[in-house]
Amino acid sequence: MKRSERIYHYIQEKSAAYTKEQLKGQVGMDAQEIAGALDILRNNVSKELNELHRQGKIVKFSGRPVRYFDRETLEGLLETDFGTGSCQFQDIEECRKLSGVEEEEINPFEHLIGAERSLKRQVEQAKAAILYPPDGLHTLIVGQTGVGKTLFAHMMFAYGKAMHRFADDAPFVTFNCADYYNNPQLLISHVFGHIKGAFTGADTAKAGLVEEADGGVLFLDEIHRLPPEGQEMIFYFMDTGTFNRLGETTRSRRAKVLIIGATTEDPNSALTRTFVRRIPNIITIRPLAERTLEEKLDILKLLFMDEAQRVKKPVRISVESVKALIGSIGSGNVGQLKSNIKLLCAQAFLNGIDNPNYIEVDFKMLPPNVKDGLLTLSANRQALTELTKYVSEPLVVSPPGGNFQMEGAGGNEGGFNLYQVVEDKVALLKGEGISDELIKQIVATDVNVYVKDLYNKKHSVNMTTRERLLKIVDEALVDFSEQVSLYVQKRMNRSYRDRFLYAFSLHLSAFLKRVKSKESIPYTEIEGAVPQDSQCVQVAGEIGEMIEKHYHLKVPRNEIEYIALLLESSDDDDLDEKVTILVATHGKSTASSMVDVAQKLFSSTDINIIAVDMPLEIKPQEIFDKTAAMLRTMNCAKGVLILADMGSLCNIGSMLSEKLKIPIRTLDMVSTPLILEAMRKVDIAGMDLDSIYESLRNFKGYEAVDSADASQHNENSQEAIVTICSTGQGAALKLKALVEDILRHAGRAVEVIPIGLVHMEERIEEISQAYRIVAAVGMKKPQAKIPFIPLEQLIDGTGEQLLSELVLDRKIDMVPKKRGSMVVQKLCEESLQKFLTYLNPAKVMGGLLEFDRLLEKELGKKLSNPVRIRLLVHCGCALERIVTRSALVYKGDKDEVDTQKLQALKKAARVFDETLKLRFDEDEFYFMANMI
Repeated sequence: MKRSERIYHYIQEKSAAYTKEQLKGQVGMDAQEIAGALDILRNNVSKELNELHRQGKIVKFSGRPVRYFDRETLEGLLETDFGTGSCQFQDIEECRKLSGVEEEEINPFEHLIGAERSLKRQVEQAKAAILYPPDGLHTLIVGQTGVGKTLFAHMMFAYGKAMHRFADDAPFVTFNCADYYNNPQLLISHVFGHIKGAFTGADTAKAGLVEEADGGVLFLDEIHRLPPEGQEMIFYFMDTGTFNRLGETTRSRRAKVLIIGATTEDPNSALTRTFVRRIPNIITIRPLAERTLEEKLDILKLLFMDEAQRVKKPVRISVESVKALIGSIGSGNVGQLKSNIKLLCAQAFLNGIDNPNYIEVDFKMLPPNVKDGLLTLSANRQALTELTKYVSEPLVVSPPGGNFQMEGAGGNEGGFNLYQVVEDKVALLKGEGISDELIKQIVATDVNVYVKDLYNKKHSVNMTTRERLLKIVDEALVDFSEQVSLYVQKRMNRSYRDRFLYAFSLHLSAFLKRVKSKESIPYTEIEGAVPQDSQCVQVAGEIGEMIEKHYHLKVPRNEIEYIALLLESSDDDDLDEKVTILVATHGKSTASSMVDVAQKLFSSTDINIIAVDMPLEIKPQEIFDKTAAMLRTMNCAKGVLILADMGSLCNIGSMLSEKLKIPIRTLDMVSTPLILEAMRKVDIAGMDLDSIYESLRNFKGYEAVDSADASQHNENSQEAIVTICSTGQGAALKLKALVEDILRHAGRAVEVIPIGLVHMEERIEEISQAYRIVAAVGMKKPQAKIPFIPLEQLIDGTGEQLLSELVLDRKIDMVPKKRGSMVVQKLCEESLQKFLTYLNPAKVMGGLLEFDRLLEKELGKKLSNPVRIRLLVHCGCALERIVTRSALVYKGDKDEVDTQKLQALKKAARVFDETLKLRFDEDEFYFMANMI
């Protein structure tokens, strides 16, 4: 593909991603972006863009920077025709205007942070209240001080105007009911008006706020301060649309007003029941502390942008300042955060009055109560890690018209310096008197995210990791780093291939420079950031020996600590997440006692399990809030299984799921054996929440025996599966291992016994005396009346599902999602163990199975298991050939190969590029196409 074609194709792809609603502000791509994405010199990109514009293929927006958009796509989105010749506009608004396309009505809620996330339900309630015929629904907004109730009311009004429910000149009248709290008569007079002589001092008649708000909205803040008689007048007005001024005896006046009230109190206790019943729509705004980290950060940026507009300069905020501000969020919500930011920017403005470029908010400037936010955040390692992903570099916020950006974006790749990261972080934290133990925790987390962010940010689909590294460090160092990377991957049985290679190469380069310049390694405080008995420290020591042997120099102990940090931070695999178990029972300590016993009996400690005790005198709402708070501090991405005894505890699952946005299943029974079984199922790799739930629904306990089975001998209660091959050795043992893998995946522990064909019936009879035989699998069907699965059925995949259903004694939804995946996986892994030297079969297997799934989808048909096994083994070997650079050459006639199969293979193989950063040679696809 020619250079100009690549550029045009990129613009077409990016333009196609736009919707009509997104055609606002700056649209299109600039030369710098295209150059970076396609790895082409910017001058050459500009040249080709000008030629494409001259040819009339792309539209040019002549702002700063100049941006380009695919002409055909833009014509389709705007439903217009730009005619012939080249097209150039100042911006998209001018393009719309000249094309005769009117700007659509703007939805004000689009600008509300969280409108599509934590506030989505509230926004839908607000829209429904405005649009409900004939005149909308009166609404009460409930929330803590500072959450944005007044802003939300204004947005409802703006939405009503946008939807033409209110006239353009409709009034929005605000009244704080607390202003006249001590004088109910004056308060009612202010809202409804009064006639002359209504009370002492009423010398003239006066209209009230209701009349002033006719045709629009009356916003009553702190509505709980209205006295009962005032509430009665308001709800009568809501019902009839009529009212009277204070002093009048008949309600003869009319007004068309939508009432929006706001309160910080519980409506059921602060307002009369009659009044609450008259307000059908109650919207609760969540406290800022309960909203997502991403939303908190967006609000933080918006508040800083307001200050940047005031001082007419960008604001630069250090990473630790951002974390401290986020961690300091409390009951003051957005209002308190806004005050903190105003004070900080005022101080930063004074400190940097001589700096014409920007003002800077530094951690040292923060008041003590805000600095404490960093410690609060550090106590929640999960939240700290998540936030560090969003803010790994100082934040630069520009006045409106500029974009949010991370300082240093697009900078020099050679800027990686792990020493500097640690030095700067430790110096800052020690200067604030933070303990060494907490410093180690913060540094380890930051390095972890920094390394991952470094690799992900610099990754380009057009260059391999090696190609990128060769632009920064010499080839000999990259070759040695690749040897170390392969060694680590084998040694630690983890996927370290690319991320570790990238980070280690750059770090090794920095280390060698330090040695050459005789600089010492700083901060012995970093020792212990990685546990000294961990495998990372042990392998880091071995890498140190490899460096000493290769470069003939001494590697100090401190350097081993840095390498261990890299190892811990560079793992390509995420930590295995597991389902959380929540045991909830009535009583002061019932749940705690059961969980304590279960934990002592169960050997694994790597399970999330919590107990919730509900004394009879405690209200359900208190338990709900307590449970939500406990789950919020845990990693519940895989879901929560609730084991509850009765009543309200059985019903909190759906409420928790809605509040926390996590999957939850509830079993309305609980016992110590059930908890143990749940812990065992959770500990089995691959069992998801629904699978565990289904498998526990009919659990009867470990020793329960039905009365109908009482006549059977206890020794017959143990289950077994028999595998049958020629001799009972060799193949039967391999078959035994296959069946055991299937059972482990299904969550059942069943004895598997291999036997031969000789004296097969007698052996089965003997086994049946000691076991209840669930099924027989193998070469020949026995005469005994037991389910039989032929060997070929197990290999082609159908037998695997049948076996899972047999051992679970019913039809289930938790059978393996992929047909025959366990059999295919096991046989492929065994073969690849023999053929692969550098790659770890267990680690590439996931990618191979995903390739298999995508290929079947592209082909539109299912492949037999023998074909799948042949194909996946070939793919595994092909991946190794990429690493060793020993590609195969296809010598057949390529014209005879089915092009549809080739295209399907190439699309499916993208998974290896995405997960392993490895690409097949073209000839490999021809070999594979012949297999299918």
